[in-house]
Amino acid sequence: MSQYNFISSGFPQQRPRRLRKDDFSRRLIRENNLTVDDLIYPCFVLEGHNQRQSVASMPGVERLSIDLLLKEAELVHSLGIPVMALFPVTPSEKKSLDAAEAFNPDGLAQQAVRALKREFPGLGVMTDVALDPFTTHGQDGLIDDQGYIINDETVAVLIKQALSHAQAGADVVAPSDMMDGRIGAVRNALEMQGFIHTRIMAYSAKYASSFYGPFRDAVGSAGNLAGGNKFSYQMDPANTDEALHEVALDIQEGADMVMVKPGMPYLDVLYRVKQTFGKPTFVYQVSGEYAMLKAAILNGWLTEEVITESLLAFKRAGADGILTYFAKDVAEKLKSSV
Repeated sequence: MSQYNFISSGFPQQRPRRLRKDDFSRRLIRENNLTVDDLIYPCFVLEGHNQRQSVASMPGVERLSIDLLLKEAELVHSLGIPVMALFPVTPSEKKSLDAAEAFNPDGLAQQAVRALKREFPGLGVMTDVALDPFTTHGQDGLIDDQGYIINDETVAVLIKQALSHAQAGADVVAPSDMMDGRIGAVRNALEMQGFIHTRIMAYSAKYASSFYGPFRDAVGSAGNLAGGNKFSYQMDPANTDEALHEVALDIQEGADMVMVKPGMPYLDVLYRVKQTFGKPTFVYQVSGEYAMLKAAILNGWLTEEVITESLLAFKRAGADGILTYFAKDVAEKLKSSV
């Protein structure tokens, strides 16, 4: 090949590797960066005092009683993580068909919110608005005689649950139930009760995924679900246009932030949501994703660098923030690299 042909093809005038040679130039041209401000740390809360339980399917993750949760929050806050997301573990004797424990003002989630806001007022607290931890059947809503999850009656309970969280001091309520119309109903109720600053992070594109298994173990709903599924309200993994429709509805109804869940298998959905709406968009690196990566790391099949790489993938796809059980590990690594 002639010298002219080399020049016309861009080489050697263009050598993309020049900018990849040194750390300083790689940093200068980096398109996406992961910071501690991108992280939300999910926590499982237990009843009792000085209680700590490991989650077998999620190595390194524990259920904590509120007193130990406060110690965890102290570390989380010191690392600069902006938000903790709470998921209560409800004892079987407090579960019921009507999920009344969900809106108990002295319930576990409500107590945890009050304790966290009292001790760490600058730490954001997000709560899960859904009924699966509180129902005897493990579904996210109330059921009829045929076992079908009924929509409007469930939304009425979700309103009570969200209001009880706001009254306890939650900064963000996050409906994860996927009932139709629940964002508008919760928004209207919050406004009417004077909670005009309570933010809503809507689980807008939540798929009926097989990646949730370890989470259901952690909150104790797997046994109640007993092989059942959530196909009639969570989204079909085959669909992406439907996700945009769901997100559009939630934004129209008053969501401040929207979420795609799970994360890595749905990067295309995350990208489309952010490109289409430009709304603050979040992603949940769910329990199954965590379990896979953690198991591979513990077995020496992957190195810990895969954690940062996985989170950068979310940023690259358009995520403004990430719920991840790796939040503390990543925050500590980011802090040590400064």
